[in-house]
Amino acid sequence: MLTMPTRANPAATDALKINRLLGALLGGVALSAVLSAGLAQADTVPAGLTAAEVESARGIASALVNQLGQALKTSITNDGPVAAVGVCKDVAPSIAANLSSQHGAQVKRVGTRVRNPNAGVPNGWQKEALSEFDLRLAQGEKPADLEYWRVVEGPQGKRELRFAKAIVTQQLCLTCHGKPEDIPAPLLEKIRTEYPQDEAIGYRVGQLRGAVVVTRALGSDR
Repeated sequence: MLTMPTRANPAATDALKINRLLGALLGGVALSAVLSAGLAQADTVPAGLTAAEVESARGIASALVNQLGQALKTSITNDGPVAAVGVCKDVAPSIAANLSSQHGAQVKRVGTRVRNPNAGVPNGWQKEALSEFDLRLAQGEKPADLEYWRVVEGPQGKRELRFAKAIVTQQLCLTCHGKPEDIPAPLLEKIRTEYPQDEAIGYRVGQLRGAVVVTRALGSDR
């Protein structure tokens, strides 16, 4: 019996391309992981926190990635990849603001090189987290395990949680964050239009690109 060669399914191929591009636009977080498993979770509870507080912080960070992923998927499917740049600029901050209000926290993404100086500049503790991630990467730690936890005394004596989840550059991240000469011309033009002060280019695979960060008052009832 002769077996006819299998032809690629165009719809499936397009979906795969969209998912891969979303991984790049999200900073290395694959869409399949975002929609099914969320962010990786460590097995231990950091000192000074309860399991519920740990779960909550991870859930907030995961919600930011999930909601942004859905917005990007819709934009790319309807209008193409160049349109997704505007989603990162306008929709992502709105999602972060809504999550911040909902959970009584400050939720955002920060970068080692800033694409949008009005939104992504790390503060003191966030720079510390990024430096720690860089060191742990150099020591061979898996990117999925890179989390930063600190509980400090905040305003009015309340405990403050500071949490960060690393974003590490993958091959597809270079679509938007690689060398300028390697970024497709229409996409590069859109990035330069939306982010005239952009510095978030020139990354290589495996390099730390930023983090999802959550700052939250835990109260003083313990």
